[in-house]
Amino acid sequence: MTRLALLRHGHTDWNRAGRIQGRSDIPLDQTARDDLSGYDLPDHWKAADIWSSPLQRASETARLVTGQPPRMSDALIEMNWGDWEGLRGVDLIADADSGYKHIEDWGWDYRPPNGESPAEVWVRLSPWVSGLRSDTIAVCHIGIMRVILAKAWGWGFNGPAPFKIKRNRFYIVDLADMSPDADPVRLINRKAL
Repeated sequence: MTRLALLRHGHTDWNRAGRIQGRSDIPLDQTARDDLSGYDLPDHWKAADIWSSPLQRASETARLVTGQPPRMSDALIEMNWGDWEGLRGVDLIADADSGYKHIEDWGWDYRPPNGESPAEVWVRLSPWVSGLRSDTIAVCHIGIMRVILAKAWGWGFNGPAPFKIKRNRFYIVDLADMSPDADPVRLINRKAL
């Protein structure tokens, strides 16, 4: 059984401001660095292969949590938000002419202007996922996680998602049958030990 554990990167200034990051290479903020340095991997995952998006917020998260440099893949770069990168979602929602939709209304083919749809993200991700041969941790972005988990859960970006992505947790998918574990696994908080 080969399993993939997905971990979202730590906070950035843009996250805290509600700005859409997409492929913008925004670093972790200092609070995230301090928090992440206090976490460790659950024992089972210490021998897993470590991969990351090449964007610094993900690769730095991987180094802080695992204590080692990750292998990187462009397949794990965040969804391209096109013209909306750097803007705030709340402002786009307030503008009836923006074309912005809530994720529950996307479907697989929804695309931000000059951006990328979930279906296009899956085309990019699928060869990387299918090439995994051992337990793997992928430190990446919420858009990447949503696409992989949507495939695993059979969710079509239509209606409420059957999962909620939080930080400092592994979202695990069994790659043999692309089935999700129902409950995320928390990172170990070294400060609480």
